[in-house]
Amino acid sequence: MTAIFATSAEIRNTGVVKNAETHLDAVHQHDGKTRRAVARLLLEQGPVTAAAVAEELGISPTAVRRHIDALLTDGEAITRDAPRQTQRGRGRPAKLFLLTDAGRARFGHAYDDLAVAAIRFLAQTGGEEAVRAFAQSRVDALVDRHRSAIVAQVTPAERAKALAAALTREGYASSARNVGVGEQLCQHHCPVAHVAAEFPQLCETETETFANLLGTHVQRLATIARGHAVCTTHIPNVQPGSAGKLIPDDGGEPA
Repeated sequence: MTAIFATSAEIRNTGVVKNAETHLDAVHQHDGKTRRAVARLLLEQGPVTAAAVAEELGISPTAVRRHIDALLTDGEAITRDAPRQTQRGRGRPAKLFLLTDAGRARFGHAYDDLAVAAIRFLAQTGGEEAVRAFAQSRVDALVDRHRSAIVAQVTPAERAKALAAALTREGYASSARNVGVGEQLCQHHCPVAHVAAEFPQLCETETETFANLLGTHVQRLATIARGHAVCTTHIPNVQPGSAGKLIPDDGGEPA
């Protein structure tokens, strides 16, 4: 067999492609750092003009506006008109920019730590029952505004889909699908996963409330709080109203 080797031209072309990819990666990394720097100035000094940001960072106003436009497109920044300095000012007022809640999320929040600290205090002062009562109050508030729409459905599949839609509206990115012997409810996001990792009562009361809503026993197969990718709940094909004993969470993987 005759060995086939790349020609020097092919090698050079491959090198050009790799160099181009490396250059693009470097550009993207640089853009990411610059955009974060722009966002930080909007956070610390906003409302602020693009010109002021450019002067602070030592880059061109055009570059700053490109990054601000991206932040505006992503819903991470908003704009407002600067107040006129005099009544006789002419032309369009300068634009001021500041971050939205989504933009501020780039820099993190201490909400989870605060929530954990608060529930720890609740556990120390009120005990297990106080923590469970809080967890039940929270999940009741979550589902009560959707309860009538869910219980109006007749079959387990219909109720599961209605519950998934309700959870999605509450920020849980949920879906429901048939798995032959029942429905599988998947919550692809959990806003309280960090807190639930220390206080499983949040997951336990949620599961019990789902069972009551759906009118049948359910089985929690997996939770994000326990390190799984998705919170998964199995809902058997049993008509509402025939709820049996709740099967406890066994930590297994979803089907």
